Order: sequence, then C-alpha cells, then structure tokens
Amino acid sequence: MKILITAFDPFGGEKKNPALEAIKLLPEQIKNHQITKLEIPTVFHKSSDKIADKLKAEHFDAVIAIGQAGGRYNLTPERVGINIDDARIPDNENNQPIDIPIQQDGAPAYFSNLPVKKMTQAIKDAGIPAALSNTAGTFVCNHILYQLGYLQATRYPDIKFGFIHVPFIPEQVVDKPDKPSMALSSIVTDLEAAIGAISEDNQDIKEALGEIQ
Repeated sequence: MKILITAFDPFGGEKKNPALEAIKLLPEQIKNHQITKLEIPTVFHKSSDKIADKLKAEHFDAVIAIGQAGGRYNLTPERVGINIDDARIPDNENNQPIDIPIQQDGAPAYFSNLPVKKMTQAIKDAGIPAALSNTAGTFVCNHILYQLGYLQATRYPDIKFGFIHVPFIPEQVVDKPDKPSMALSSIVTDLEAAIGAISEDNQDIKEALGEIQ
C-alpha cells in the first residue's frame, strides 16, 4: 500500500512537535507499505488543503495524520473526528474558531476506517503503552481527522484514513514537571508497529478497548 503520513509543525509555543520529529525518522518502507511523509501547518483548513493538494497530485491507499497530545502518557490511535472547531488557543496563523462546523454539508462525525484496535494492540505488543482514544479534541488534530473523513466521503471513497496522537518528548517537559513524556525512539517504534498492522483486507480485531468514562 502507498501510505501518506502527515505531521504538524510546532504550535502553542513549543519549539518542536514530536509528531513531526518522529515521522522524519520513519523508514521509507514499513512491511509492504511505501511511506511518503508530509509536513502540514497547524492551521485550520490550510492543513487539510495541503493534504488535499497532495492527494490530487498522487495516488495513495491510505492517509495517517500524526499529532501531539501533550499530557497523554501513551500513543493513542483515534477512533472518530467530529464536525466542530472549538479552539482553546489560536492556531499558528492566529485563527481561533469557536463552535464552528468544519464542513457545513458534512456528517456530524467520521469514524476512521483503519483497523484502529489492531493498531493499538500492535503498539502494546511492541512494549509501549497505547490506548484507543474516542476524542481527538476540538483543535487542528480533530479538524484534520474530520477533514480526512470528509475527503473520503466526498472524493476518495477507496482511501483509508486515520489519526494517531503522540505524547511530548522529554525535552518538552523540562519546564513541565507534571507532564508525562516518551522517548522519541519509542514513538518511532510504535508508529512503525501501528502502520505495520494495516493490511489490504483492513480487518480489525474484536476486543473491548472502550472506556467507562
């Protein structure tokens, strides 16, 4: 499969984005998958426009966006993107939409059509904590996951799409002693495991990975 892997530039005053640093270190081939990497801006709509332009120019079987979730302890494949932008902080071009639908003609939500439970288990099998997430937030990460679902629904019916959040890396928490972090090498290993769990048949596993709260 040809897979496009995207990651955001640093935002929120950070000098690095662990998602971007991690995809730079991914190999060009993961199992049977050919990997293409794309940096996207942490900017509402402009980020999805850049992905849309890439999809127009080149065929891909799947798109996986990677983003930073500072405060999370583990890697978290996302299950669903919702049709709302509600930004607690401005994006990198000072846009701060509040309670704005991402697409007026879009569905209330789009679920990733990747085998997210299988990907989560693959990360755990690599020896690193992982969890299936049911919320990608309401900032640009959720925006991109939703936009990928919208692109699949309206233009690219055969494409697979998803999103994975990664924690801070250690140098980001020097001044944040209450925040967890993960070594960049572990993030790279886990992303390889998650991507490697994707297959042509796209079959997921049946396992209880939901949450009570």
